[in-house]
Amino acid sequence: MTASDLTMYSTTWCGYCRRLKKQLDEAGITYTEVDIEQDPASAEFVGKVNGGNHVVPTVKYSDGSTATNPSLAQVKQALAAI
Repeated sequence: MTASDLTMYSTTWCGYCRRLKKQLDEAGITYTEVDIEQDPASAEFVGKVNGGNHVVPTVKYSDGSTATNPSLAQVKQALAAI
């Protein structure tokens, strides 16, 4: 698995984002992190897939599917299915 398999949209102040990043790191799952406050196009994408809300963490998988505030187990399950 490469970092391009998983993109995590987050903000610096999001506790849920910090928790998921820590869990992914501990599980050895690589990802690309994008701060939606620094990247307007990413913020627009997050809003689009969340009914207009900028909910983080939002993750995008290599198959184009997304998940909002997923658990580590949900991320592992989705990655295994790809």
